[in-house]
Amino acid sequence: MSTPIAPAAASAGALVDTAEHGHTDHLAGSRRKGRNRTDPVYYAFLLPTLLLFTLAITVPAILGIFYSFTDFIGFGEWQFTGFTNYIAVFQDPAVLAGYIFTFGFAITTVLLVNVIAFLLALGLTSRIKFKTGMRAIFVIPMVISGIVIAYVFQFLFSNSLPRFGSTTGIGWLSESILANPNLAWLGIVIVAAWQSIPGALLIYIAGLLSIPGEVYEAADIDGATAWNRLISVTLPLVAGYVVINVILGFKNFLNVYDIIVGLTNGGPGTSTRSIAMVIFSGFTGGDYAYQMANATIFFIIAVVISVVQLRLTRGRTATS
Repeated sequence: MSTPIAPAAASAGALVDTAEHGHTDHLAGSRRKGRNRTDPVYYAFLLPTLLLFTLAITVPAILGIFYSFTDFIGFGEWQFTGFTNYIAVFQDPAVLAGYIFTFGFAITTVLLVNVIAFLLALGLTSRIKFKTGMRAIFVIPMVISGIVIAYVFQFLFSNSLPRFGSTTGIGWLSESILANPNLAWLGIVIVAAWQSIPGALLIYIAGLLSIPGEVYEAADIDGATAWNRLISVTLPLVAGYVVINVILGFKNFLNVYDIIVGLTNGGPGTSTRSIAMVIFSGFTGGDYAYQMANATIFFIIAVVISVVQLRLTRGRTATS
């Protein structure tokens, strides 16, 4: 009598297991669908931002590129002129001088900012007293408007320092460097670096604090000197942060405008006119289409530089 019952029990057990597995699979599938479903709150935040970005940036950029192929002066009628504006931009010595100044300024300031910020970060992450308070003090320039900083330094370069130079008999300091066509760019570099160092400093501090202490302990066991630890341990481990600062700094300095306006307004003469100043001055001078062609070229150059920087440093940032 027991032999027919065993197969029946086994079959019933199999049905129960199948039902349980089916129920489990159904629940798992429901969970997967729930995870793949996008929360409506995401769209509530995304769509307004996307709409504002499109209306404020994308549409004006497309219209500007369109008008760069015309003779539009900012209002009134216009006609297509093809690549006439672009050809004229490449033949304009004022535009060429603006590009030379802008790239020279950007390269010089990036180097100065990163060297000083890295050295300060090394000091502010070492075992010194009041380092937390000193970090707060060094960050102050970052929260001040660039035009305000420029006007303050303009007064220092044009009044305070020359007066101090005359009183002490220091000849080269008795005249404002902002009035010297050969030295005015140096004042702009100093002010731009003073404002930008805090941002780079914070990034370097974050990079240095992320290095495990065991790495330095191992280097000490191996008998490494302070210089060897800096070259062989610290710099390789913060290389990714260096890349970030270089890319961000170069991008920001290519667009320099407000600091130059506050310090020299492009002078003496046109010796300190950045490409951004050349473009904006054209917008108000009836050269809208011509300067839009200039702005389009500048945009393409900036994109190419960014892509090259990212490709050259992709592996380094990934390993760091």
